Amino acid sequence: MDAKIKQLDAELARHREILRTCRTPAAKEAAKRRALQVLKQRRLYEGQREQLYNQQFNVEQISFAAQSAKDTAVQVSAMQASAKELKAQFKSKAFDVDKIDTLNDEMADLMDQSKEIQDVLGRSYDVPEDIDEEELMGELDALEEMIGEEERSDEEVPSYLRDEALPDAPDGTQEALPATGEGAPVAAAAEPAQKSAAQ
Repeated sequence: MDAKIKQLDAELARHREILRTCRTPAAKEAAKRRALQVLKQRRLYEGQREQLYNQQFNVEQISFAAQSAKDTAVQVSAMQASAKELKAQFKSKAFDVDKIDTLNDEMADLMDQSKEIQDVLGRSYDVPEDIDEEELMGELDALEEMIGEEERSDEEVPSYLRDEALPDAPDGTQEALPATGEGAPVAAAAEPAQKSAAQ
């Protein structure tokens, strides 16, 4: 249909060109009749094309509805199977609501007992429970004052009583010992004695 309408559009363009170039009224009238005939055919084909579009749309709608019905049937079947399975599971002893409630209460009691045990084990033996925080802060302030007084008394110690660091050992080369006896160094005198001992 689209190809035929396109062909008729080309023919109408040709007839418009003829109408524009006609010089006599009779030729102009004949060209106008032919153009009207082509225009009627074009409208006929356009109506048929619109009908085909509508039919195609209806077919697609029916196909979509059929596919949706199939999908719905599959979903309903899956839901029925799931409901049957859930009913069978809920009828078992594992899903007894009273037993689950009792088990939950037992777990809560066990958790409370565990917390009490942890509290007992974490209790301090020497520290009393009724400690006043303001009293502790007062003791801390007094302790800081005592430390400050000790530091000030350390600064007032006379210089001759203070422990001063010893000087570092001198760096440099070792010097030979002074000569003894006949003017020979000790190392040189010891050397012949070592040779004679070796012989």
